[in-house]
Amino acid sequence: MAVDRSDIEKIATLARIKLDENSIPEITSSICDILALVDKMQLVKTDDIEPMAHPLDAIQRLRCDKVTEEDQREAFQQIAPQTEDGLYLVPKVIE
Repeated sequence: MAVDRSDIEKIATLARIKLDENSIPEITSSICDILALVDKMQLVKTDDIEPMAHPLDAIQRLRCDKVTEEDQREAFQQIAPQTEDGLYLVPKVIE
């Protein structure tokens, strides 16, 4: 895919990027190189390759699912301004 100066200027305008006049040829060349690489990558045959969720075969170690803290709800609710049936009561914020 060929990219020329007008394409770069249009992209810069859409992206709201101010480009220096001297840098436009270098940017054009870089974008053309990137697009050429993408075109090469499109030619690689990937029909027989299974998709991967992650490039490494890493296994997540799991920990035991057990409670390690005491229930402190009663202690916390004793210092709360208002509670009812184990719930905290707060003033109405939205009418």
